Amino acid sequence: HCGVRTSHLVVAGEFDQGSDEENIQVLKIAKVFKNPKFNMFTVNNDITLLKLATPARFSQTVSAVCLPDEADDFPAGTLCATTGWGLTKHNNANTPDKLQQAALPLLSNASCKKFWGNKITDLMVCAGASGVSSCMGDSGGPLVCQKDGAWTLVGIVSWGSGTCSTSSPGVYARVTELMPWVRQILADN
Repeated sequence: HCGVRTSHLVVAGEFDQGSDEENIQVLKIAKVFKNPKFNMFTVNNDITLLKLATPARFSQTVSAVCLPDEADDFPAGTLCATTGWGLTKHNNANTPDKLQQAALPLLSNASCKKFWGNKITDLMVCAGASGVSSCMGDSGGPLVCQKDGAWTLVGIVSWGSGTCSTSSPGVYARVTELMPWVRQILADN
């Protein structure tokens, strides 16, 4: 839902946006793949893939995240992590300089529906309602869980409480369900 364009840039290796000390990589985007099934009203299929014009160089601060298999199960209660430079309070004037991180549990879709009703679909996974929350500016960021000792992308920050309430769950695009489309794009490009 972020509307990324090829005129945008990808920055890798950033942690503190207020510092010039970091060895960052600024990368051009060759192609943007928006999921053709994305629906702004239901926020289903909220995923976009970016093809970089040049590869990122892996380093101490830049590495890949593992992708899940469609069949992978990440049960409710699993403690996962999300990161972002989004607002730390919904009414703050500014976003933080430093990348923020929070640990939060996955919810079953059934228990998530207690908060969000039938807005929740199989293409979404919920996490939080635990005293932490993703917020405006975090969209597109990762929800990662450990699978066999490797951090695996389970969700992509999508939507949630307009006040970033830490007692209601954040909603993330469910990556396992989107993997057939992801594999197709990777295979074709």
